Amino acid sequence: MPQAPAMTSLQLVRRRLDLSVPVVMGVLNVTPDSFSDGGRFCDPATALAQAVAMVGEGAAIIDVGGESTRPGAAPVGEQEELDRVVPVIERLHREIDCVISIDTTKAAVMRAACAAGAEMVNDVTALRGEGALAAVREAGAAAVLMHMQGDPRTMQLEPVYADVVGEIRAFLAARVAACRAAGIDAQQIVVDPGFGFGKTLAHNLELFGGLDGIAGLGLPLMVGVSRKSMFGKLLGLTVEQRLHAGVAAAGLAVWLGASIIRSHDVRPTVEAVRFAAAVRAAKPRDLPGTRSTGAAARTGGAMP
Repeated sequence: MPQAPAMTSLQLVRRRLDLSVPVVMGVLNVTPDSFSDGGRFCDPATALAQAVAMVGEGAAIIDVGGESTRPGAAPVGEQEELDRVVPVIERLHREIDCVISIDTTKAAVMRAACAAGAEMVNDVTALRGEGALAAVREAGAAAVLMHMQGDPRTMQLEPVYADVVGEIRAFLAARVAACRAAGIDAQQIVVDPGFGFGKTLAHNLELFGGLDGIAGLGLPLMVGVSRKSMFGKLLGLTVEQRLHAGVAAAGLAVWLGASIIRSHDVRPTVEAVRFAAAVRAAKPRDLPGTRSTGAAARTGGAMP
């Protein structure tokens, strides 16, 4: 069965985001404890300056997060998260013309962030929290549905899969169905396999090798591997040394079907993404080994 092409745009609250060429989402953590940049951008003025810099480097989306999801991270209370993200989003919305995403699992934060100017909700729990589906539907926001086995405090203790690609694809398909049943249009949905979230190095590598199977769902695919610990485990690199591996992975993800790359390192990632996208667009689609043949054979075709 031939694979359905992925959607080439995403419906947001006030606009459509063109994904005919893959785009980069810049990470803006307004947290004291994120694994890579915790504490650097907690002040709204500093956060604004960083967002301006990332947009200048080519980011199409700025993803604002007020609660760390690194392995072992402690949960943050609702009011504390609101106090961190809402002033930043309000200021970004006033002063920058870019898509703003809120990285949260809490319905109240989703509502407040969208009221402040966010147009996307990036949820590591795939809108499974109480009230999350309704919050996204009522705001008219786009939603990123991510796979995670366990929760941030325990997810890396003993993750186990019988078929990592098949299980993640099935989970994401089920969450897409839940969103559509709740009244969220397919044109507002992005899927993310969740590299590093409840996955060992072996799982991450197998998942990367089967990434075109996740793209086979026919929805925009987001990949976030920037500065991930998988590069430390595989290559012996510290967080500060992982730029080149992350950029290479971004290009590979685009080749395998990703439409959005989430990254801390915007300019080099934009360059890698644009080059990979140009080569992918130039490759004849009927050659053996391209996505039009390989992914469908492995996954049984696109989602109905």
